[in-house]
Amino acid sequence: MSTSIDETDRAIIEILKRDARKSFTDIAKMLNLSEGAVRRRVKNLVDKGVIKSFTVELAKEYSVTAVTFVSVSPAVPTPEVADKLIKIEGVEEVYEITGAIDVMTVISVPTMTDLNKVIEEIRNINGVSETNTSIVLRVLKKH
Repeated sequence: MSTSIDETDRAIIEILKRDARKSFTDIAKMLNLSEGAVRRRVKNLVDKGVIKSFTVELAKEYSVTAVTFVSVSPAVPTPEVADKLIKIEGVEEVYEITGAIDVMTVISVPTMTDLNKVIEEIRNINGVSETNTSIVLRVLKKH
């Protein structure tokens, strides 16, 4: 099965990226297609593996975000630890950094209980010698 997609598929994907709950009828109206055509195209995109899942993204005020600084034992390569960190559910970003700390992770989870579980999972990685976690209280971004 070919994985090539056309402009209509791309348009459907962009709409679903903005709102995964958008109905096939609404998408059809937006793109001047039939509901059946949209349904078939989405099914084909899922079958081809182009669309992996439909997700819910929580607004940041409904989640807990934290930064965990990780020290790595000299006996274990830092990239090896970083590769394991990024695979942990809730770890959004991993940075290998310079200075006294080896790695910084950004974690975003629904609850404090979930944060505690992620930190424990980090601590159990072979080579992690120490962690220091700070909870994000407020985020400012340039626009």
